[in-house]
Parts: sequence; C-alpha cells; structure tokens
Amino acid sequence: MMHFAWPWAFALLPLPWLLRLLMPRAASTNAAALQVPYLQDFQISSTSTVNTGNIKRWPLLIYILLWLCLLSAAARPQWVGDAIELPVSGRDLMMAIDLSGSMAEPFNRNYGNVKKLDATKVVASEFIEKRVGDRIGLILFGDQAYLQSPLTFDRTTVRILLSEAVVNLAGRATAIGDAIGLAIKRFSESNDDDRVLILLTDGMNTAGEIKPAKAAELAAKKGLKIYTIGIGDRTSRDLDENTLRAIAENTGGRYFRATNIEELQQIYQILDELEPVEKESQTYRPTWSLFYWPLSTGLFFAGLLGLAKWRGLA
Repeated sequence: MMHFAWPWAFALLPLPWLLRLLMPRAASTNAAALQVPYLQDFQISSTSTVNTGNIKRWPLLIYILLWLCLLSAAARPQWVGDAIELPVSGRDLMMAIDLSGSMAEPFNRNYGNVKKLDATKVVASEFIEKRVGDRIGLILFGDQAYLQSPLTFDRTTVRILLSEAVVNLAGRATAIGDAIGLAIKRFSESNDDDRVLILLTDGMNTAGEIKPAKAAELAAKKGLKIYTIGIGDRTSRDLDENTLRAIAENTGGRYFRATNIEELQQIYQILDELEPVEKESQTYRPTWSLFYWPLSTGLFFAGLLGLAKWRGLA
C-alpha cells in the first residue's frame, strides 16, 4: 500500500506562485530606441511569432513537474507491506515429566488401558500449543533429570521432543528433587521474573541428590512458582501427595490430582486460567522507502532545463 510519511509537504505546492506575487519585479532598463528608415524590413511574420511563443512556454511545464517531483520526494513516499505478527513476550514456563517405569502402567483401568505417559503426551501437547508468546522448556526425569529442550518460542519442537519420550529413557526411579533443581538452574539464565514450573509424576522421590523439600525451598527463594500434578487412580500407594502438595504450597503454586484423562485435561485448563497467555498481540508492517523515484525524476527534469538553457531554448 502506498503511503506518504510527511504528506504536509504538499502544502508547499503554491510556494513558487506566492513568491512570484510577493517578490518585487525586476526594474526595466530604458534603452534608446533604434531608428530605422524602413520598418517593414524588420517585421517578423505572425507565424514565426506564434512558434517562438510556443517554444518559450514549454519550460514552464518542466518547472511545474520538477517542483511536483521535489515535493513528492520530500513527502517521503513509502510502500507499507502486510502486517506480520511478532512473538509476544510472555512468561518462561518449564515442564518436568516423569519417565519412570510406572508411567508405562494404565492410567486408570476403569477408563481403559491408556498408559499414563501416552495420556500425558496428548494433554500436555495441547497445553503447549496454546501457549503462544511463552517460552517453553522440557525436562524429563527418572533416575536423574535431563534437559530435553531449553526455553524456546518454538512450541512445535517442544511437542515433537515430548512425543518422542519413552518410559525408562531417564531410568526407572523418580528424582523429583533433581528435576526441580535442574529447572532452577535453567531459570537462573533467564531475565524474566514470571517463571513457572509444571511438574507431573505418578510416584514419590526415590532417587537423585537433592531432596524435594530442599529443592522447593531454593525455588521459593528464586521466585519460581511450581504447580505439581499427581496422576494415577485412587488405589495407587506410590504417589506421595503430601510432598507434592508441600512443594506447590511453599512456592506459591497449587497441587492437582488426576485419576483419569478427563481430570488431567481439566487441570491443564485450570493452569491456562491461573497463568493466562499474554492477550495483547504485536504486529509489524515492513516499510520500503520510495523517495528516490520522484527525486531521480526531478533530477532528470533539472538536467533537461539546464540543457535547454545552454542551447538557448529556454
């Protein structure tokens, strides 16, 4: 779309005409008349007079076009492209997913034989897809915690890495404290004050060097908010709900319990409400300057006038 950045420049359009009205005219010189005996010898045909007048009038048109070109260049013509949406700067959000051996068990036998990890992948992927503007990171933990994806705006890559995760990839045990400790370390490299960790597990801390309580204490000092999710049916005795609840409360988060896929989906919907995505969108319109086109045309007309003056035609 064509656009003038300084359209007020066209207000100078009548300036030459105003200057002609306001500036005093050049004084005429009184030269002695030439006396000739026979006037008819110096008469010029009417046809020659008309042609000479036409020749002398054409520079006026060139002057007008030159002035229009200069004003058009001064008005800064621009070509504005279509709006491009920019990434919105939201929060830094890390997800820690348990890959211990028990995650291969059915989520809830009353709801079919869907494995806990498979259900987690589906629901967590939908959650990640909605987090437009947030930087997402992924931690997988078992015997130890591993950074699968650093904080990034590339949600598609995070979803692919999550879908490729398999049970026992990080070991058969559960290192909850180490997962929190790794998240703290990765968040220390972030300048964002709004930092969130979502930790999902179906068991209790059975491995690692850092105790969950100590890790939660360090997270609270660093301003890291932790939401914990415990999954599995009500008959499961492996899930340490007290520890998960304490981690969430000490860091300003919340603890959730999911006994089936529907409840897990509801939990991630609640998390969307508790940590909403930035709604204000930012757009950018690429702009290309076009002033050199009228300026080049004006220079051409100026050269044309100069050539006419030199040849005595103007």
